[in-house]
Amino acid sequence: MWDCVDRSTKVSLLREPLVKRLCEVLDRSSNRGWRKLGEIVSSDKRFKVSSDDMEMCSLKVLELEGSPSLMLLRLMGERGCTTGHLMDYLQTLGNSEALQCLKPPALQILIQPQSVALLCGHNLRLSCHAVGKSPVQYQWFKSKEEVPNSFSPDLLVSPVSLKDAGFYICRVNSGDAFEFSQWAQVDVLNAGTSYGQSYNSLDGRMKVVMQPFSQRLHVGEDLLLECGATGRPIPRYQWHRNGVPVPSATKRKFVIPHVMQEHHGRYRCEISGSTERMWTNEVDVVIAPRISVQISGATECSEDDIYAIGDGSSEFCLNSIPEQLYATDKVALLIGNLSYQNHPQLKAPMVDVYDLTNLLRQLNFKVVSLLDLTESEMRNAVDEFLLLLHKGVYGLLYYAGHGYENYGNSFMVPVDAPNPYRSANCLCVQSILKLMQEKETGLNVFLLDMCRKRNFHDDSTTNIILRVTANIVFGYATCQDAEAFELSSTGFANGVFVKFLKKRLLDDEKITVVLDRVAEDMGQFDATKGKQALEIRSSLSERRALTDPVLPGDSADLAQPHNRQWAKAHELPESMCLNFDCGAQIKLGFAAEFSNVLVIYTYIVKKPKDMSFCQAHVTDVSQDLDVDPKEMNRETPEETGIYLLSSSLPQHCLYTRLSSLQKLKEELIFTVCLQGTFTAMDDDHPIHWTKSVNIGKPLIARLDLHRAMRRNSCLQTCFMLHSPSHSPCHSPGPEHHLHLLHGTNYQAQDYNRLSPQQCYLDCEQLQGAVGGSGDCYHDDLSQSRDELACDLSGFSSSSGRHSMPIEAGDDIDELQTVFINSLQLQPQ
Repeated sequence: MWDCVDRSTKVSLLREPLVKRLCEVLDRSSNRGWRKLGEIVSSDKRFKVSSDDMEMCSLKVLELEGSPSLMLLRLMGERGCTTGHLMDYLQTLGNSEALQCLKPPALQILIQPQSVALLCGHNLRLSCHAVGKSPVQYQWFKSKEEVPNSFSPDLLVSPVSLKDAGFYICRVNSGDAFEFSQWAQVDVLNAGTSYGQSYNSLDGRMKVVMQPFSQRLHVGEDLLLECGATGRPIPRYQWHRNGVPVPSATKRKFVIPHVMQEHHGRYRCEISGSTERMWTNEVDVVIAPRISVQISGATECSEDDIYAIGDGSSEFCLNSIPEQLYATDKVALLIGNLSYQNHPQLKAPMVDVYDLTNLLRQLNFKVVSLLDLTESEMRNAVDEFLLLLHKGVYGLLYYAGHGYENYGNSFMVPVDAPNPYRSANCLCVQSILKLMQEKETGLNVFLLDMCRKRNFHDDSTTNIILRVTANIVFGYATCQDAEAFELSSTGFANGVFVKFLKKRLLDDEKITVVLDRVAEDMGQFDATKGKQALEIRSSLSERRALTDPVLPGDSADLAQPHNRQWAKAHELPESMCLNFDCGAQIKLGFAAEFSNVLVIYTYIVKKPKDMSFCQAHVTDVSQDLDVDPKEMNRETPEETGIYLLSSSLPQHCLYTRLSSLQKLKEELIFTVCLQGTFTAMDDDHPIHWTKSVNIGKPLIARLDLHRAMRRNSCLQTCFMLHSPSHSPCHSPGPEHHLHLLHGTNYQAQDYNRLSPQQCYLDCEQLQGAVGGSGDCYHDDLSQSRDELACDLSGFSSSSGRHSMPIEAGDDIDELQTVFINSLQLQPQ
C-alpha cells in the first residue's frame, strides 16, 4: 500500500506543508484526532508518550495558532519515530483523511516560481517543475491573461522591459488533475548611472542598483525617495528615518505628500533578501520653513523692526528649525547573567538581551551582547566597552541578573560570585559611569534589570565622586529596596521590565519620555502592581533620544582602531564546503546567537549514489568551552539549546551550540567526522572520514576577556570608603533592619504548587537583594529576578547565614489569582 512512500524518513524531517495539513486534520477531528493518536503511541514502548506529554500538548490550544497535534508529532520525532510508524498508527486510528496527507498526490509541483527583481534589458526566467502520474502540461499566466506560447516549465522573456513587470502564475495539468503554482512577482528596474554608486553583497546574490538622493524642500512640497535592488527572491524594503523604521514605508518608492518640518532628518532604506540584509546610502532631507511677512501700507523699517512686528494690522510668521542633536557614535553593552554557580539560576536574561540586541541594532547601535560572565570577564568586557567611547558617543549599558543596592550604589553580580557576596565580588555601576564621564560621552544610559534590596553582608561603602553632567539617565527595573520579577512559563519569556520596554524602545522621543511611557505601561500590569515599579533618574537637559542620527565628530579618527577591533569581534567565520575522499561534500555554516555564543550547523550537499547513509558530526571541540557532547550535533536547534535563533537557521541540519566563547584561550580547532554506509556493504557499521577545521578566534573570543583584569578596570574605583551622605541617594542603612536579623530561625522550603497548565509570575528575588545569603522562596511563586520564589511567612537560611522576609504583609495568593485571571482574559 505504501510502496511509493519512504517509510524510513523520520517524522521530524517531514516537509512543513505536509505536516501543516496533517495537523489541521488531527486538530479538528474529535474521535480520531491527536488525543486518540497519543493513546495509541503511548502503548508502544519505543515512543512512549506520557500523561504529562499529553497535558503539555493540550496546553497548545491556549497559544495563538497553537497546535496540539504539532506538539505531539514533535515529541514523536524527537524519540525517533519514522513515517512508517506514523502511518501504522494512523491506520490503527482509522483516520483515512490523515493517511491521505502522507500519500503522494497525483500531481505535485516540486519547483515553484520565485519572485525576482531585475534590470531592464536583462533576461527573465521563471521556472515551475511538476511530476504526475501522467504527462505534465504547463500554461503560464500574467495576472489573468495567458502568456502566448508559454507551454514549457521555464518562462523566458529576453530582453525584459518595464511592461513585463507584474504577477505571474503557472497552471500545471496531469490527466484530470491540475494545480496552480504560487504567484511570482517580477519587478523591473530602469536604473542608470544617475542613481549613484551601487554595491554588491558578499556573495553577489543581491545588488543595490538605485540609491536615494539628499533633498532640500520647503514646507508643503512632496518628498519622494526611491531606491532599488535586484535579486531573487524579490528584495523587501523598509525605510528608516533617524535610525527608526517608518511605519508602512515598505516599498521602493517612499512618498510623503505636503511635508512638514518634523519630516526632516536622515533617511535610508533597509533592503533584505532571504538570507542577507543591505542598506542604501543615508541621505539628508532638509525641510526649510516658508517665511511670510505681510504689512499693510507703505512702511520704512529696519530688519530689527520686522522681528518686532506682531500686532495691529500686521501679520508675521517665521518658522525655525529646531537644532538636531547628533551622536558621534552609538555603543551598547548588554550583559545577561543567568547560569549562576552559587545562587539561583534565572531564565529571562537570555531572552531580554536577545530582544534588546535586535532593537538597538535597528537604532544603529554597535551592540555587544554577552551571557554568563565571571567577575574578571565582566570587568574586561566593560573595559572593551569603554574603549569604544569618546566625545559625543551615546553609551548604553543594560544588565539583567542578580544585583543589589547599598547607599545609592548599584552592584551587578557575576555568575561566579561566592555566597554570600560583597562589593569586592561585584561590579559597581556608578564606577562605570565615572569612567564613561571621563570619555566626555554625549549620553549615558543605564538600564538595570535587577533587584535593589540591601545586602547586609556588605558593610562597606564606596566613595565615587561623579561629575555634574546633564547627560545621565538611569532606568531601574524596580524601585529602591524592591525586587525585579521575571515571568515563568513553559518556554522562554521576557522579564517584566523588558516585556514593556521593547514595545517603546524604537519610539522617536526623548529617552526619559520613552521610559516614562514604559513606567505607565508597567503600572497597568496587574501581576506586579504594588510589587515592581520602574524608577527613572535623570540629569538630562537636552532632548537626547536613542533615535538621534550618528554624525562622526573630531574624535572619530582616534576611535577607528577600537571600532575595527569591535567589528572583528563580531565577524562570523565564513561558511565552507568540505570535500571528503568518498565523494561526499559537507556544508559547514555558522550563526551568532549572542556575541559569545556561536552556532555551527552541518548538512550534506551531495553524496555518492551508492552511499545509503551519510551524516557529518562536529567533534573534538576545545575543552575551554566545556561543551556537553550529548548536546552537540542534534537534529533540531532546540535540542542543543538554540531557542531564540532556531527560526533563522536552515532546516535538516545537525546543530551544535558553543557558548562562553570568551573563555577560549587558543584558536578554535575542531574535527568534522563524516559517517557513511554503502549499499554494497555486508554490515551496517559506518565508515568514518575526518577533517580538521580551524576557524580562528570567533566573535568575542578575539578580545581575550578571559585574561586577568586589566590596567584600567573599573575595579580601581570600587573600594574607597566614604560617608553615605556623599552618594547621590541612600538605601536604608543596616540599622533600619536589625530587628529582622536577630532571634529568628527559618527553615528552607521548596514550593512547586502550580499545576503545569498554569502560567505564573516568577518572583525570585535577586540574590544580592537579600544580602546574598542564598536560597529563599516565595510561597506559590516560582522564580524572580534575584532568588527563587521566597516564602513570605518564613525564610530559609543555612547554618550561620541570615535572610530577611520581604513585604511580609502582602497577599501572595491574591497576586497569583490576579495574574492567572489576566492570562485567561488575554488572547493567546
